[in-house]
Amino acid sequence: MFACAPTQAVDPYDHTPRHHPAHPAHSPPPRRRFRLAGADVSASIAVFLIALPLSLGIALATGAPLQAGLVAAAVGGLVAGRLGGSPLQVSGPAAGLTVVTADLIQRYGWRTTCGITVLAGLAQLALGCLRVARTALAVSPAVVHGMLAGIGVTIAVAQLHIVLGGSPQSSVMDNVRALPAQLAGLHPAAVAVSALTLALLLLWPRIPGRLGRLLRKVPAALVAVTGATAVASLAGLTLPKVDLPSWSSHALAGLPEGPVLGIVAAVLTTTLVCSVQSLLGAVAVDKMIASRQASAPVAGSGPAPRPAAPAPRVGRSDLDRELLGQGAANIVSGALGGLPVAGVAVRSSANVHAGAVSRNSTMLHGVLVVIAALLLVPVLELIPLASLAALVMAVGIQMVSLHHIRTVTRHREVLVYAVTTLGVVLLGVLEGVLLGVAVAVAVALHRLARTRITHTERDGVHRIHVRGQLTFLAVPRLSRTLHLVPQGAHAVVELDGSFMDHAAYESLQDWHKTHTAQGGTADLSGRRAPAAPAECRCRPWTPWRNHQCDSLMPATKDLKDLQEPKGPKAAAGASGLGDDSVVPPEHADGTGTTNATGLAASLADADAGTTAPGAESHPTPPSAHQLARGISAFQRNTAPHVRGELARLAREGQRPAQLFLTCADSRLVTSMITSSGPGDLFVVRNVGNLVPLPGVESGDDSVAAAIEYAVDVLEVRSITVCGHSGCGAMQALLNTGQDAPQTPLRRWLRHGRPSLERMADDSRAWAKLAGRTPADAVEQLSLTNVVQQLEHLRAHESVVRALAAGTLELHGMYFHVGEAQAYLLTESAEGRLFDHVGSADRTA
Repeated sequence: MFACAPTQAVDPYDHTPRHHPAHPAHSPPPRRRFRLAGADVSASIAVFLIALPLSLGIALATGAPLQAGLVAAAVGGLVAGRLGGSPLQVSGPAAGLTVVTADLIQRYGWRTTCGITVLAGLAQLALGCLRVARTALAVSPAVVHGMLAGIGVTIAVAQLHIVLGGSPQSSVMDNVRALPAQLAGLHPAAVAVSALTLALLLLWPRIPGRLGRLLRKVPAALVAVTGATAVASLAGLTLPKVDLPSWSSHALAGLPEGPVLGIVAAVLTTTLVCSVQSLLGAVAVDKMIASRQASAPVAGSGPAPRPAAPAPRVGRSDLDRELLGQGAANIVSGALGGLPVAGVAVRSSANVHAGAVSRNSTMLHGVLVVIAALLLVPVLELIPLASLAALVMAVGIQMVSLHHIRTVTRHREVLVYAVTTLGVVLLGVLEGVLLGVAVAVAVALHRLARTRITHTERDGVHRIHVRGQLTFLAVPRLSRTLHLVPQGAHAVVELDGSFMDHAAYESLQDWHKTHTAQGGTADLSGRRAPAAPAECRCRPWTPWRNHQCDSLMPATKDLKDLQEPKGPKAAAGASGLGDDSVVPPEHADGTGTTNATGLAASLADADAGTTAPGAESHPTPPSAHQLARGISAFQRNTAPHVRGELARLAREGQRPAQLFLTCADSRLVTSMITSSGPGDLFVVRNVGNLVPLPGVESGDDSVAAAIEYAVDVLEVRSITVCGHSGCGAMQALLNTGQDAPQTPLRRWLRHGRPSLERMADDSRAWAKLAGRTPADAVEQLSLTNVVQQLEHLRAHESVVRALAAGTLELHGMYFHVGEAQAYLLTESAEGRLFDHVGSADRTA
């Protein structure tokens, strides 16, 4: 028996329990037992192995005591991990703070720098209490990326001196000027150890094969430092090594000493860099978690696999709480003599990709750092400083991201990026960021005020295209361009922007009145009606509406009607009807635009030479003009996005995976209902989605040729026959008698008579829709026709061969137009079953 059975749309990853065990009302709540997931343990070990060498390297780069890096790593894991709002973000000493901290140590000394870190933590607590965390996200990404790139350049240039066996200078320019002398006095042992460290960093992640996948579980940073240390020790190289004094002599924070303005600027700089880096890192971690959950592995090979071992959901970051947690961590780290703390992208990424499921992984990594700082001092003191310098230099180079450069270039913000980077390198972090923000604001104002106005004339029609925001600054140019239109001529003004202020509105309205009074005509068109964007809500997959909702404006309308549409009359004006006409319910869609029926009615009235009551005579553009406008919109809006993919298809040829045979009905948009794009489907459309049997009288070779070409040449893997509700061909089949005069349409519909006979045969089970009977005989015949045409497909030789070889599958599909609902033909216990495809059926 055939049936279309609906299934409940369920989120396959929703594991929220529906029933909660209850406990007695007056009994104490049950104690929550601490549980440590195995995934958190393995993730914490992976993060610890990355954090240990990086913490020492960053402390070395800043000129701080090396223990300070370990203190910051431990505090970041324990305090920020427990109190922060991003459960999987790992905090600790960050490379982005290296330049700031190094500058503070040189100016004020180490104990004052620790005091500044404490004050920066207090400032972060205040900002978190004010709940202004999301304000940091308003900073242009080009400024943030430029700041990180500038810091990366500064780090790399400074550490290059240690890599070569020397000592860095106080500024970037001093380091650059001292580089020739440093190259002349190379230290071979330091260069060799540094080169080995960099080689291991570069090659370890690229080991191929199964062995490579196994070895890559060990972090490259740990392998690089361990390998370089082992070689240096075995070879007996004389090199400066890590020196960790006794913890009893570790310096703690002192009261800040120095000029007040300088201390305030230092606190603001530290607060800014720590906060922005941590908040942006929290957002990035949210994206990584969402990507990990969306790509969760599935188990089973059945038609509807489910997640194999669903991990607990990790909530989105609370940015204000994250700012409070970072502030608390900086207070504790500074007080204990540690470096400033911030969210670290490398460790956070490792934590997420290692499968961490809670904040326990971050905290456990902090515990491991404490254990290493107390018990592994003799091992850590074997590490050459040149190896740590090479590690940090590689991190600095990676901060200058080519991906970020391409992104800002694509968004035309490369100037902001370059100015920020140069400002950080030459002037300092705070000065560079402020300079970058100033340039970003100037660029935004320039774009807001910039308006391109062009005038062209073709076939007596003057076109004025306004691209950008139309403000008072553009009024002089707009006025000059509008007066280029001769008296009595026809003009089309295209407004391609989202804003028009009062001065521009009055200028355009005054010209419109004057031009029409002198016998001219003018159309106002554009993507959105001027100053009335809320009244024109064009949606995807409604192309004619997109082009017509704001373009069929009466030439003699007052411009005020464009700015102040009201109710049904606004929709009437938008469709070319008069002010006094009333739009019937079936002609309005409630959004200020007309639906397809209303548009067709207005076009029909125009073609018939009629004018709605109260409307001025205004000829509707012919269908050819509609098509031209649609093509123009494609070239302007869509072609730039698909040109690269189409160029690839032109070079490589088409390789569609599926032959999709469906009806020619205009309401069926195959690419929309299958979410497919260029090169995905080989589509055959005809009246009634019919497949003529091969060799029958009055057969149609075009369908057979398409099937043969798709199967034998294109080697498609599946063929789908798709019927739909309200099919005019099925209606014609039911209403056409045997003695009706033969026309091309009736001769074609003879191929659908087997479907009609199948439905009339009582010995065969009818296809049904689960939960209800088909709405009428037309729907019943549409369902039956899909099954019958699949049988016709199996009679074609190319299909028979492919099915026998197991290289082809046949599918049936039914699309209900009114419900926008698709059904797929599958097998069930009751026989063949049209199964309802829900929004959660990802593997259907």
